[in-house]
Amino acid sequence: MAGKSALAVRALLAAGMLISGVGTAHATDGYFAHGIGTKAKGQAGAAIADPQDSLAIAANPASALELGNRWDAGLEVFRPTRSAVISGNGAGANGVYDGDGAATFYIPEIGYVRQLNDRLALGVAVYGNGGLNTDYNSGNPFGAYGATGEAGVNFEQLFISPTLAFRVAEGHSIGIAANIVYQAFSAKGLNAPPFLGSSSDPANFTNRGKDSAFGIGWRVGWLGHFTDRLSVGAFYQSRAETGDFDNYAGLFAESGGFDVPASYGAGVSFQATDNLNIAFDVREIEYSDVASVGNELGQLFLGNPFGADNGPGFGWEDTTTYKLGASYRLNDAWTVRGGYSTGSQPVPEDQTFLNILAPGVVQDQYTAGATWTLGSGLELSAYALYAPEETVEGSGSIPGPFGAGEADITLGETAFAISVGRAF
Repeated sequence: MAGKSALAVRALLAAGMLISGVGTAHATDGYFAHGIGTKAKGQAGAAIADPQDSLAIAANPASALELGNRWDAGLEVFRPTRSAVISGNGAGANGVYDGDGAATFYIPEIGYVRQLNDRLALGVAVYGNGGLNTDYNSGNPFGAYGATGEAGVNFEQLFISPTLAFRVAEGHSIGIAANIVYQAFSAKGLNAPPFLGSSSDPANFTNRGKDSAFGIGWRVGWLGHFTDRLSVGAFYQSRAETGDFDNYAGLFAESGGFDVPASYGAGVSFQATDNLNIAFDVREIEYSDVASVGNELGQLFLGNPFGADNGPGFGWEDTTTYKLGASYRLNDAWTVRGGYSTGSQPVPEDQTFLNILAPGVVQDQYTAGATWTLGSGLELSAYALYAPEETVEGSGSIPGPFGAGEADITLGETAFAISVGRAF
């Protein structure tokens, strides 16, 4: 059995490297995924105290002791709609710009959990933690400044998270996971002289193809059962130090730095009736602590060019997201789910100009899902997400040297996923 476990872990790690080649785009909680695992996603991502499949260890590693022995694999089809409007610009950039040149993304995820004994469990989860994509192939928003070709960015982020959980007291467990991070980034169509002339390394600013970087961080979690019906959980995920995007050392602050920001949260799960369970999570993501994400464009006019240690970033603020989800067991074969998530806006009104490339502005998401358990024990799950379009209207958003005026950015999302899982 130990040999089978080792084989399964090796297979998951190999699959992770394959997943890293699949384009991803998430922006429901800034650029982090709103949830991991089809079951959690069906209830708006609420899973810190309500684990339902092996991918729940990505929300709270202490969950590994709650799940028995099981594996899960899923595929999400994600469709964002993003656009920008520039108005009142003296450089001639006014117009409506469609960023949907790349419209559909496929995001796989897999998980595995095994109980070693009644006090110890291990697992591994492989999943897309986040990403962003824009593809302005019918008009470059920066063309008036001299940029040529199609404009856009693609950012992908994969986590491989081996996990260990142990029971510290009756009803209480602690888990710890390593976050092995793979990131990839590319940018095109930013070759405007005002941009290149404001870079510490203009040769590594745009149109440098796909670059990748690896890093590592950790996550710790706690899960406690206070009654037969009430559970509480919490997690902390460290900042993950990653390698630099050398091909974009003149674009991102700290010579291409793009670490994964820290995050933390807590959740509660309440079994309201024998069939109805209600879960609520709150999560904070510290985007502002990563220079390339949190630094404002105004750094450029304080003597800090693109790529410098204090160079400009996207100007994102920290976000707090609230997730409310419910699952209802109809019978032995069917469970249905629903959820709603809302969060604070990461993109300030005066930072929309550069965020034409990264409009992670969605705040509200509505989800629904279901699981069908076959007589053999195999579980088939599905979920759908609708995030209505959110627009951040610029206010003082385009600096005077770029012609002033305003940039309004819009993002909406739909998604659908299916997964298969089984206890063994």
